[in-house]
Amino acid sequence: MNGNILHYISAFALSLLIMIIITPKLRALAIKIGYCEKPRDSERKIHNETKPYLAGLGMFLTFWVCYFIILRDFSTKSLLIMISSLIIFAIGMVDDWYKIKGSDLKALPKLIVQLSACVLVFISGVRFRGFTNPLDSGYILLPGWLQFSLTVTWMFGVTTVINFMDGLDGLAGGLSCISSCTLFIVAMAKGNFYSAIMGIILVGICLGYLKYNKFPSKILMGDAGATFLGFMLGLISLDGAFKQATAISIFVPVLALGLPIFDNLFVVLNRIKNKKPVYEGDATQVHHRLLAKGMTQKQVVFTLYLISLCLNLCAIIVFML
Repeated sequence: MNGNILHYISAFALSLLIMIIITPKLRALAIKIGYCEKPRDSERKIHNETKPYLAGLGMFLTFWVCYFIILRDFSTKSLLIMISSLIIFAIGMVDDWYKIKGSDLKALPKLIVQLSACVLVFISGVRFRGFTNPLDSGYILLPGWLQFSLTVTWMFGVTTVINFMDGLDGLAGGLSCISSCTLFIVAMAKGNFYSAIMGIILVGICLGYLKYNKFPSKILMGDAGATFLGFMLGLISLDGAFKQATAISIFVPVLALGLPIFDNLFVVLNRIKNKKPVYEGDATQVHHRLLAKGMTQKQVVFTLYLISLCLNLCAIIVFML
């Protein structure tokens, strides 16, 4: 199936419209059934009032409804990708449920389930196979074990870092929107229609969500939504930006997702340095550090938007080179 501009406009408009329509309904449902984040004594918690979840459910449903309507692709690959994203979304919902009940899901079962979803992506055929040597234009095919390791590491890493950035109203949704725009442009320029459609669907979803999540937020996406967004960004970059990439353009998706990647690398290294468990949350993420310096939530979010925009512009420049 070859794409044209109408496909992209349709995918964007449909995803944006669905998110704008269903998010208030999901908010009302969350309040009705008590599916809400309650204030907890934690240095990482910003909200002092009850906030409804379930925006993540809207993201998941909107993405796959738009995907199948626009692409009409019911291949084994698409179904495996959908199942893998469902696994990520489902364990996120379980994690959110534990938080609602005032506790936390154990790290090990969550890790096993998320890694299983990443392995399923590899099985579907979406994987980092290799890169083009810029010196002689020859293709360097990586050995199978390295393809597997890099694919699973990338998918799990991006899923995790986006989730960790979901700490302020509008932050994770806005950063995901900026990265989705870049990955859409790159995939479209490379003629990768399917990845481009997935990217522009995510843009519409994020903008629709931000209408209700900007400060002060009316609804949250929870771990279910944040991990789903991260998972899909990892997948789109893997199947779009990394595909047939040269040694230099490998850095395009890394820069596109640069802010959450670099910040969380800093956090992990800092925890290792201080002999703290890397899987336990704390207030060392960049948004917490900026808040501690006296900036308001809005100032922090827009500052990080600006940094992310700069990194994404660098990604596009690298791609053009």
